[in-house]
Amino acid sequence: MVLSRGWSVFLMLVGVWTWVIWPRFAVAIWNDPRAWSAGVVGEGAPTSFLWVHALLIAASLALGTTVGVLGIKGWRASRAAR
Repeated sequence: MVLSRGWSVFLMLVGVWTWVIWPRFAVAIWNDPRAWSAGVVGEGAPTSFLWVHALLIAASLALGTTVGVLGIKGWRASRAAR
């Protein structure tokens, strides 16, 4: 199956969007007092709030990377098919 160039661009943009948004969200979660048992950023043990969000962020970055790579491969395949 060969993706159209339009879908390939869309997938690449989704991959880029993922890498723009999720790291910023990770910083916000890290700086949230709910992420730390002492209620102060960086002090005390990480809470389940931090771990759950870290897992969600990691999964989203992995999926975004996969989608972006598929977009790149689709773009290359559409160029080779011409």
